[in-house]
Amino acid sequence: MTALPSDPAPLELRPLDLIARWRDRCSLFVSPRQSVLAHGVRATVPPCDIDALPHRVQALLQAAQAEGVVRPLMLGAVPYHGDRPAHLFMPHSCLVGAGAVPAAAHPSAPGPQGAAALPVIAQQPPAASYLANVNRALEAMAQGGLQKVVLSRSMSVRTRVEMPALLRRLAERNAHGYTFALDLPTEAQAAPRTLVGASPELLLSRVGRWLSTNPLAGSIPRSADPVEDRRRAEALQHSEKDLREHAVVAQVVADVLRPLCRELHVPAAPSVIGTPTMWHLSTRMTGELADTQLSSLALALKLHPTPAVCGHPLQAAREFIDRHEGFDRGFFTGLTGWCDAWGDGEWAITLRCAEVQGDIATLYAGAGIVTGSVPEHELAETEAKMRTLLNALSPLPLREAAL
Repeated sequence: MTALPSDPAPLELRPLDLIARWRDRCSLFVSPRQSVLAHGVRATVPPCDIDALPHRVQALLQAAQAEGVVRPLMLGAVPYHGDRPAHLFMPHSCLVGAGAVPAAAHPSAPGPQGAAALPVIAQQPPAASYLANVNRALEAMAQGGLQKVVLSRSMSVRTRVEMPALLRRLAERNAHGYTFALDLPTEAQAAPRTLVGASPELLLSRVGRWLSTNPLAGSIPRSADPVEDRRRAEALQHSEKDLREHAVVAQVVADVLRPLCRELHVPAAPSVIGTPTMWHLSTRMTGELADTQLSSLALALKLHPTPAVCGHPLQAAREFIDRHEGFDRGFFTGLTGWCDAWGDGEWAITLRCAEVQGDIATLYAGAGIVTGSVPEHELAETEAKMRTLLNALSPLPLREAAL
């Protein structure tokens, strides 16, 4: 697939080829299906209500087609809060690659973070306040009206970021996930601002009349000990608390998509999938659309935010987060990806991510709280999830950095 005018390039571009070509002010989205490296900005979607985004995007893509652009693409991110402006743009040119990223031959092992030496500048909320938030959530659940809420933290560290090397490490260590680096708007004279990450979670993909989604909920940190690591994966698959948390998410996603599909396949039980730092319960659903006028972005926004990143019931969880979480999530737990003029595209949930500006990287992570959650375990889960970026920001593999 080609998209927009581009410089002459090899016919068989692979994801790592695109990462090697990354330069300042580029944007990148890498998936097992298709990878895109974008240069410049041809058009941007002006600020608008989130419900208007699919129409605005489609209008710009159709206008580009009318001007003779071949298979135009729209790339970008939508924030967690629907009333905040999205960052969606059509690049001046882009390169497109196919195929999966080869997994690293010696990926970082899970365990204590390899980037422990990075100076921490700020945490929001601090650990003690996060534990208090989890206890508040458990009290609210005991009183009824709230079944699940996702509570998050952010941490800013000082580090020198070499973006191509960071992206390569993220992509190789999370070969089955979605690696991204989006150039974000900045004020005049400010250092470039980049949203970077390696999400394990597909919110929605559309190819023609076929869609797929892969909600994740219910997690446990991995162990560097292979025997303990396998024990944790097996325990997760039978954990009553985690299965209950996952069922809430999978049910809501299926309920939203089923009326839009001629047929929707939902596995009877979740499976366990792994990243270098976490085990997750996973339910991959596939379906045939009844109405192919619904673009991948329109479908993704019908799911956003899922209980995997907000909670259930939705309004009660949103209100609890706004009242207690203590910081602005920005693009974290929103969606990142691309779509084309035919409605095809891929959108990942913006997880395992950081916003990088100058020598400051602000990392984000959250954990789903349900009845039976243990505050200290949920705090440890957020720390484990941050290791995806911390380990990649570290110039040494984990085993070397730990020496």
